This record gives sequence, C-alpha cells and structure tokens, in this order.
Amino acid sequence: MSKGLRRYIATVETAKHRVFVFLQAEVLPDNKLINIALDDAFYLGILSARIHVVWALAAGGKLEDRPVYIKTTCFNPFPFPIATKTQAARIRALGEQLDAHRKRQQEAHPELTMTGMYNVLEKLRAGEPLNDKDRVIHEQGLVSMLKQLHEELDVAVSDAYRWPHDASDEQILEELVALNAERAEEERNGVVRWLRAEFQSGAEKPTNLTMPGTEDEYEVDKPAATTIPWPQRPGERIAAIRDLVLGSKRVWRTSEVASTFKGAKKEDVQDLLDGLVGIGVLVAYGNTEKELRWGPPIVR
Repeated sequence: MSKGLRRYIATVETAKHRVFVFLQAEVLPDNKLINIALDDAFYLGILSARIHVVWALAAGGKLEDRPVYIKTTCFNPFPFPIATKTQAARIRALGEQLDAHRKRQQEAHPELTMTGMYNVLEKLRAGEPLNDKDRVIHEQGLVSMLKQLHEELDVAVSDAYRWPHDASDEQILEELVALNAERAEEERNGVVRWLRAEFQSGAEKPTNLTMPGTEDEYEVDKPAATTIPWPQRPGERIAAIRDLVLGSKRVWRTSEVASTFKGAKKEDVQDLLDGLVGIGVLVAYGNTEKELRWGPPIVR
C-alpha cells in the first residue's frame, strides 16, 4: 500500500493525545503504530484538526484512561471534506507547517517529547498556569506557535466542511454521522470518493469522483463544442442549466455556461445559477478569474 510513497502518516495506537505525523517510507513501523498510506499533507491537516479528533475519541476505544485509535472505526468511515482548491491548499500548507514545527523543535531539543508538548498545549488551551517544567517545554517546543497552528488548522478544516468554527463536540458528531450516511448512499449509487484513486480504484483514469476534495474531481467532461439553443421560457432555461451542470462531472464558470447556450446573456445565466444555488440544486465555489464556479451539491 505504501509502494511509491516517499512518506506516510502515522499515529500511536494508544496515546493520551491524538497526534498524526509523517514518517519516511524507509521507516518500518511496529504493531503499536496505526499507519495510513497517504503522503499528502492535506490529509495530515484534516486528521490533525479538532473535527477528526472529536470523531476519533467518540469512535475509538479506551485502554484504562488512554484513547485507542481503531482504524476500522476511526479512519475508514470518517467522511473527509470536499474542499475547494484554495481551502485544500491552505490545509495542506498548515499540515506541512505543523509537521515541520514539531520535528524541528524535537531535533533541536532531543529530550523534548510529543506528549510533553501536547500536555503544555492542553494547559494553554485551558488557561491553566505553567509550572517550571512546563515553562521549559513551552520554550523548547515553542508551544504557543504550536497552539496557533492548530487553531488555524481547525478554522481551515471547518471552512472546508462549511461548518461554523464554534460548533460543539456534539454538533460535530451529528454532522459527521449525517455526512457519513450521505457518503454511504453515494457509494450504493456507484460514486466512490477515493483517497488514492490510482491505487484503490484499479484504473488509471477513474471516472467516478475522487479525493482530495477540490473542484478537480469534477473536471472529467469538457464543455460541448457546439452550442445549445437558449430556451424562451424561464422554466425551460432553469431546467436546461440544471441538466447541463448536473449532467457533467465538473464545475463550470458562469461564462462557460452562458457560451454553451446560443443567444444567452451572461447576466441572465448568472441570475438563474444563483437561483439554483438558493434552492440547493447547485453549489457555488470560489472565484476563479473573477468568476464564480458552479457544480453539484457534493456537501451538506
């Protein structure tokens, strides 16, 4: 599973703090590590954020008072977000920064442990005073910077799910369970969101949707070379736009939609696209070249 990867994600099976790190491919893990054959920091960022940690604590087990990460219940059913390109890039950058920060400080201070850093991080989050030992760890690990990285990552991942930043643990679990059910229904209908499409699907160019969650998973079909007559009636125009966008596994710029219909005005198409978003038929993605992009509603 790790063939062709230069690194992979790992977490200690039983640990006080749920921490994910990159290990180099030549490192052979033992049975106490949970190993995830992904080398993209986008996934490291998602797994390291509060949303996944809340899920893992609820879905995992316990050994005395220490949480146990069970891959079949904590990782396999976890519904990753479908992020825009901008969101995915932000999460990826923060994931790289988080991994590099911890390794850099541990390399500079060989006695510094991950558990020690995260013990101090929990105290900072709770507003508890630091003792002399804590202050040494805080300085060696630059734990305030670690705290900031996690806070920025939590915000970035919440944005990718389109969820509020201040959601409670209960709200997060409710949303994740509902999203998991949606993904299960998608798979029953033949749509699988592969994490490593080239490995998991067995096809070089899978035609079903893939992860990570950027608009790229829709960019399979290209716009038609010929134009379609622009209907006269408003209802027929709405239906034509709906069928065009939903009928292709890609996202569309407003100008692309307008140019597909002979005689359509861009501003009229824009209004109809906005209306389709308003009733939940389509989703509006971020601006690209000063234009919104439109696609199927792949998130809740």
